[in-house]
Amino acid sequence: METLYESDFNKNYQTHLKHLRIKGLQPKTIEAYSRAIRRIGSYFDHQINDLSEQQLLDYFSDLLDTHSWSTVKLDLYGLKFFYTHVLHKCWEDVNLIKPPKTQRLPDIVTVKEAHQLFKATKRLSYRALYFVLYSLGLRLGEGLRLEVGDVDAQRMRMHIRDSKGNKDRLVPLPIKTLDLLRRFWYVHRNPVLLFPNRHGGLKSAHLAKTPLDRNGVQSTLRKVAQECGIKKKLLHTVCVTAMQPI
Repeated sequence: METLYESDFNKNYQTHLKHLRIKGLQPKTIEAYSRAIRRIGSYFDHQINDLSEQQLLDYFSDLLDTHSWSTVKLDLYGLKFFYTHVLHKCWEDVNLIKPPKTQRLPDIVTVKEAHQLFKATKRLSYRALYFVLYSLGLRLGEGLRLEVGDVDAQRMRMHIRDSKGNKDRLVPLPIKTLDLLRRFWYVHRNPVLLFPNRHGGLKSAHLAKTPLDRNGVQSTLRKVAQECGIKKKLLHTVCVTAMQPI
């Protein structure tokens, strides 16, 4: 049977979700902030409306034993959002968390390694996507969201929409990448998406309303990298750092 605290928590949690959506936050941020409230609620038996500094210290100290600094920081931001927009309480910043300042250089995928990946990827749609990510230096989500209208063949540039920080940007479009996109489009002929899903097979790709499945793209990349003997963190490299057009 649901307790009074659980009922109050669940009601506030639904309000939390509504505010996350209407504030225009990125899907990943919405997921992180909602997960934070679920986790914090579970830790405090759904009694999170008046947490003291000591309670916060205990929670984040325990969280740090099993999670990264990044997770700790997201949970803090998620709770701050909850207090501000759901409980309408003034949030007083407390110096509980000071993530260590580190600067890590990304693993760089060489041109030779990139060729290995492209050659070893059997599915055409994934191979085309990996090539575009690498040649344009895009994050995975940015590549999956690309649409036909984002290609500016006249000025040889690609319009990257809704990037990190909700910002758009323009990136140079190599001629080889443009040629590949044109040839790939003639395979699926979707009027909107550059990388439509294949749930209905190739014959239905032109009707797809959603892009390729993110999890499928990631798992395939890991498998191909393993087969090629590449041990670099490709999901943070191929999809982010472009060396040069191939």
